[in-house]
Amino acid sequence: MPTAGALLLTPGAGSDRNHASLLAIEAALAPLPVARVDFPYRRAGRKAPDRAPVLLQCVRDEAAGLAENTGVAPERIVLGGRSMGGRMCSMAVADGLPAAGLVLISYPLHPPGKPENLRVDHLRGITVPCLFVHGTKDPFGSPDELAPWTATIGGAVTHVWIEGGRHDLKGADARIADTVRDWIHAL
Repeated sequence: MPTAGALLLTPGAGSDRNHASLLAIEAALAPLPVARVDFPYRRAGRKAPDRAPVLLQCVRDEAAGLAENTGVAPERIVLGGRSMGGRMCSMAVADGLPAAGLVLISYPLHPPGKPENLRVDHLRGITVPCLFVHGTKDPFGSPDELAPWTATIGGAVTHVWIEGGRHDLKGADARIADTVRDWIHAL
């Protein structure tokens, strides 16, 4: 039986569940069950993200709902998403949420222009396989900044660098989708 039985995808802070790359990933993985979800602030029509505890609870609730709706055991669900969404999934998994792996697209290592404000404390607590798809020109963290921190993750880490890509990875949806599909099928 394949490791991954379903995928939960979350958007970045400025987007929603219908982001083009999330749609492309879902299409590439068919017929694997994929749930693209919005965070509570987005569902309420707000632009500013909720605080981390609310976002983390949303990830836990959506993962439980996906497991219940599909009959897929929680430890066979891959979690992830773009930027803030992927970060929240990685924090939930580091905090004990079962998962088959993490898909982290444009992981926000630090705010643009503030490399001292690292978002890495939880990475050591991750023990599942992780896929990082990241642009080489991402102002939220360069490959040279990201790689040493991802090396602290206990699970196998795969990096796919999108040459010249910025944080939005504009024009790379098909490559992102193919990369995620191939990685999930190889789990």
